[in-house]
Amino acid sequence: MKKDPSLIEALVPIILLIVLLTANVFVFEDTLAGSNQIALLMAATVGVIIVRKNGMRWEEISDKIVSTIGSAMPAMLILLLIGSLAGTWMISGVVPAMIYYGLDIIHPQIFLFTAVVVASVISVVTGSSWSTVATIGVALLGIGKALGINEAMVAGAIISGAYFGDKMSPLSDTTNLAPAMAGTDLFTHVRYMVYTTTPSLIITLIIFLVIGFNSNTQTALSDVEQVQSAIANNFNTSPILFLVPIALLTIIILKVPPLPSLMIGTLLGGVFAVIFQPEIIQEIAGSGMSYFKASYIGFMQAMFGDVTLSTENQSVNELLKTSGMSGMLDTIWLILSAMVFGGVMEAGGLLQRITMPIVQRAKSAGSLVTSTVISCIFFNATASDQYISIVVPGRMFRKTYEEKGYKPELLSRTLEDSGTMTSVLFPWNTCGATQSRVLGVGTWEYLPYCFFNIISPFMSILFAYLNIKIRRIEKSK
Repeated sequence: MKKDPSLIEALVPIILLIVLLTANVFVFEDTLAGSNQIALLMAATVGVIIVRKNGMRWEEISDKIVSTIGSAMPAMLILLLIGSLAGTWMISGVVPAMIYYGLDIIHPQIFLFTAVVVASVISVVTGSSWSTVATIGVALLGIGKALGINEAMVAGAIISGAYFGDKMSPLSDTTNLAPAMAGTDLFTHVRYMVYTTTPSLIITLIIFLVIGFNSNTQTALSDVEQVQSAIANNFNTSPILFLVPIALLTIIILKVPPLPSLMIGTLLGGVFAVIFQPEIIQEIAGSGMSYFKASYIGFMQAMFGDVTLSTENQSVNELLKTSGMSGMLDTIWLILSAMVFGGVMEAGGLLQRITMPIVQRAKSAGSLVTSTVISCIFFNATASDQYISIVVPGRMFRKTYEEKGYKPELLSRTLEDSGTMTSVLFPWNTCGATQSRVLGVGTWEYLPYCFFNIISPFMSILFAYLNIKIRRIEKSK
């Protein structure tokens, strides 16, 4: 006979996970290489023991784990294609061209501000933070490095902008998911988010402007010509290369699903590499073979494996490294492990048991929104999936918001301000693991600079406690 878990039982796997993850930070240099994965699996094992003790059959637990992994499968496939796209866009000269021309038009002092704005625009148009980071984000990171700006700071600016679109774009999956869970319509949800999102973005832009104008850019400016020269000497940097990102952007706007969109972008990158970068193709494949064979080797190598291109400038060499699909395998392993842990915790009702007291104590708008924010962040940290952090709290709090007389858009906005925004701040969350791997910057390194993501949940709480634009259900006469 099944019995509900106690609060202590529900907390044990969480506490163990926190202890192991903390230990990994101090012991291992690269926690993504396996230690965090094992920590998640060990905590999941303890969770299974507790759940089995409470009467749940292994078959039920296993089914939940498999369904949870299944829900993350599209994200893992997208991640593989992002790896291959990064490879072909590098050898085709698309990313080097973006860096080359970007260095001409972006001044170091306003670069971080510009990075937020550019990433915001692209992500609103595409509706995808992942596509934004994997394409224009990689180029912006390269420009930032060439300008001598701290890469963690650049990554924080890129992510801040990318997640603005992930939150506000009607094309974004989370922007559609949150109102569906709360019981409101898409455009009511988007319009209502403007109240908390606008001040969050303005504060973020001001912070990056202040950082930029207080930075020493003299050394950076002297290095720019060397970087541009190294790129020009090794790549054909013709503006025609911009047809590739323009084509991908058009495809995404036309609402072609992410997987075929990214595959088309990858293939276009490979074709442009063969046409415009014959020297790069020969360098990858090696000498002494026909160009047809060299093209095939270069194309395939860029998609699945390591590619290192050599120039006379060491800093440029660092920018031109890619790992294709194989570079994403550690991240996919992490996502699989996180989904196992999340599946066990959800199957046994352990997550719901921990959040139950929070829901029960929420009375005012301020405490209710705060409870929702805490729950969303908790699910991002434990279930390790952005969608779970929206779906589960959305289901948990929907009736409570209605009973307290608040309109559903208050719940949907809070889900986005906290669930969507904080998912990228945890290294073992699907979003944090992905963006860290794509940008090559550790999650804990870029976290302090993700100002928009950090400010958003606090802004949601502040508006609720100050009773600003809190919509209530009108009582019938």
